Amino acid sequence: MAIDSTLVMSQFLYRTLPYDPFADFAPITTVTKTVSVVAVRAADAPKSVAELIARARAGPGKLNYGAGTITAQLMGDLFHKVAGLDIVYVPFKGTAETITGLLTGSVDLIYAATLVVSPLIDSGQVRALAKLDSRSPAVLGELPTLATAAGLPLDDISVWLGLVAPAGTPSPIIDKLARKVTQIMTDPDALEKSQRTGSYPMTMSPAEFLVFLRNEAARWGKVLKELDLRYD
Repeated sequence: MAIDSTLVMSQFLYRTLPYDPFADFAPITTVTKTVSVVAVRAADAPKSVAELIARARAGPGKLNYGAGTITAQLMGDLFHKVAGLDIVYVPFKGTAETITGLLTGSVDLIYAATLVVSPLIDSGQVRALAKLDSRSPAVLGELPTLATAAGLPLDDISVWLGLVAPAGTPSPIIDKLARKVTQIMTDPDALEKSQRTGSYPMTMSPAEFLVFLRNEAARWGKVLKELDLRYD
């Protein structure tokens, strides 16, 4: 089971990556995705994406955002670049620290999974301005997508998990595994358990998964090159 950073981002972040995500693995299927939101403090922050954009443009470099994972960082970088916003990135060591940074005022906004921020939204401490995936889980109600709220051409951005096998695994085995995972993830009990943990099933054929991987690599490779972001 691999995450988006392993199969897509790492090849652009490390010069000495000990594997090739395309040559060394045979894609089976994606399994789940999480839905993330743009979140701010409820007490003193913008009440909409339009207000956030206006505030950022009125004071370039005055707002900042926190992220504890590469995907969350790139969610912010991509949106801010497309919108022409100067919002400063503040790195954290993980999602928990990022949430603390938002609540204590160290950062003005974050990009985080619904599972993490939903309790804070329910308690009135945090406000979600938009979701970064076009799917609409019940917990988000009628929350608009970031693309719609900002009026910008933004694709869905999610953290996703997928199954891969060693390169050279016979196609009948790959196909059988893909069919079985799809069967499992459409079972009502599995679906309910998955959604309860903030994950939303997303399966596809091995061929579709390969296309998906190449599209994700093309998108994030370009973004990371423009950012000149490297870990080694």
